[in-house]
Amino acid sequence: MADIKGILFDKDGTLVDFHATWFAIGDILALRAADGDRDRANDLLDVAGFDFATHSFRPDSIFAAGTNADIVSLWYPHLANGARQALIAEFDRFTTEEGASKPVVLPGCREALAALHATGRQLGIATNDSTGGAERTLLALGVAQMFAATYGYDAVANPKPAPDTVYAFCDFTGLRPSQVAMVGDNRHDLEMAKAAGAGLAVGVLSGTGTRDSLSQLADVILDSVADLPEFLAVQA
Repeated sequence: MADIKGILFDKDGTLVDFHATWFAIGDILALRAADGDRDRANDLLDVAGFDFATHSFRPDSIFAAGTNADIVSLWYPHLANGARQALIAEFDRFTTEEGASKPVVLPGCREALAALHATGRQLGIATNDSTGGAERTLLALGVAQMFAATYGYDAVANPKPAPDTVYAFCDFTGLRPSQVAMVGDNRHDLEMAKAAGAGLAVGVLSGTGTRDSLSQLADVILDSVADLPEFLAVQA
């Protein structure tokens, strides 16, 4: 653990309360896709990963782990490519504005980031949200100055679970993948870590993932990012 010099964080469910931040936004988009039909919108929310019984997002679902491009493909399967790309861009603009305007930070997140930043480690974001949305969220949370780099799905050729983001972060910071920890609440975060040869894959239970869904891929599972500084300090 002493060789971990960089940490990549997923955003939603890891730094930001996923359920509190994103249900209302997803509901607006689903109602639009359903032309205002409430029952049809509920069906779209369900197929994308929202569980109405628990009022939460299912682990590793499109909502929990996918991109706006994935949602558009799911909800608008018959669009021609030009119209599809235009709608993806519109979804990106909407989610950037709405998600960044009222993100709900997870307890202890800011304090943990400050403690990790103070150790001299390079911090980065690896999200399947858009890069612009992630950057605006960090500004809204008041933590942007702690991050060396931010990567959304549109910043790399292949988003999570492909290893591209880890490699991009390493190219930017000069670190090796073995010196980077990846922290996230879904399997695709940990799959990216393993594919890239990251030094540490940390699962957190603060989002949509469960201990069962993360245990086969995580090197360690923590309740939340708030526990990460102490974990790294003890392991050093």
